[in-house]
Amino acid sequence: MRHLILGAGPAGVIAAETLRKQAPDDEIVVVGDEPEAPYSRMAIPYLLAGHIDAAGTHLRHDGGHYAALRITLLRGRAVRLDTAQRVVTLEDGSTQPYDRLLIATGSSPATPPIPGIAGAGVHACWTLADARAIESLAKPGARVVQMGAGFIGCIILEALASRGVKLSVVEMGDRMVPRMMGETAGSMIKDWCVAKGVAVHTGERVVEIVRPAAPSLLGRMASAVGLGGDAPAPMKVRLSGGSEIDADLLISATGVKPNIGFLEHSGVRCLVGVLTDEHLQTNVPSVYAAGDCAEAFDKVSGRAIVSAIQPNAAEQARVAALNMAGKPTELRGVTQINVLDTLGMISASFGAWDGVPGGRQVERTDRAAGRHLSLQFDDDRLVGCNAIGWTEHIGVMRGLVEGRVSLGPWRQKLIDDPTLLMQAYLARAQAQEPRRAVI
Repeated sequence: MRHLILGAGPAGVIAAETLRKQAPDDEIVVVGDEPEAPYSRMAIPYLLAGHIDAAGTHLRHDGGHYAALRITLLRGRAVRLDTAQRVVTLEDGSTQPYDRLLIATGSSPATPPIPGIAGAGVHACWTLADARAIESLAKPGARVVQMGAGFIGCIILEALASRGVKLSVVEMGDRMVPRMMGETAGSMIKDWCVAKGVAVHTGERVVEIVRPAAPSLLGRMASAVGLGGDAPAPMKVRLSGGSEIDADLLISATGVKPNIGFLEHSGVRCLVGVLTDEHLQTNVPSVYAAGDCAEAFDKVSGRAIVSAIQPNAAEQARVAALNMAGKPTELRGVTQINVLDTLGMISASFGAWDGVPGGRQVERTDRAAGRHLSLQFDDDRLVGCNAIGWTEHIGVMRGLVEGRVSLGPWRQKLIDDPTLLMQAYLARAQAQEPRRAVI
């Protein structure tokens, strides 16, 4: 049996390792499109902050790890999938046959079409190559503009701030982290960042990046002989509100999109990502998907979800690999949880944090103490929450939401006093039937 895995990120590596345990005699080939050892993109901000070196981003630190497991690593990018012939064509024209295929191609930055964005001094923060370029420019005192203040954007923000740059953040939403935080929580995170010295522009977007005129002949000659020109010339970043920000470096952190373009005409069904069932199998037999490119079925919500966080990639890869090895296994759910540290402010988002139609909600906020709690209910179940400063309750929130715990009379008690989460969990979660146990 030949297993072909497209993607050398966490999903691809965990799937390959799981397959080797379950199918010791099968052939396993992992195809990645970067000239690096398999690594975690989520580790890049820690590299920028100086907490680890480039090797610290690697998923496995033993140089002989993959060879010892007889996992073949190839460099390449898939450009076409022929499911009838069970063959993948790579960018260099070579082909890779398979008996079982895992699509774990991840996602790529969604760079907005802004005039002037294609040029020196503008980078995503997605690859190790990006990190090296950012390290060379984000020196203490450098003027840095970051587009996007979502979950990943806030992690990048913290890494940049630790480098001593003069940082401005532009977020087109009306608050920071708008896809995981409500209005109160998002505005509290913004106020916190501003108090820490970060300029934050919400409700605005970058409309143009203006670069200086072409350098003079003298300037080009100086650059050619190494007398200057190593760093890109300063830019002016124009915002939709009419203001301008001077920048030496611009970071684009405006979201990602699944790498699924090569599946066109393959017959593999895609919506936002590659649509899979509870076994991570696509509509095409023997073709599976996992990680950021997969739209996995979530039993808790009853719908398919792309949730691009590493814990989901790891669990989806494990389940997909077990099924590829002939061991039927179902995905128990798609984790919808984000815990974020933004310059020391801890925030969390679980499940349907923005509520459900016909549901009830309760909020409690103490801005002076930096604490906020928002709970969302569907009937007598907690289905989502936002929290800032309530770190002692993070595990309980997850247990109640993902365990779909019936609260009974405790729903009203939580509406009256949302801080009674621990008491509600102890009173109700332990009493639920085994099928409702916390995932």
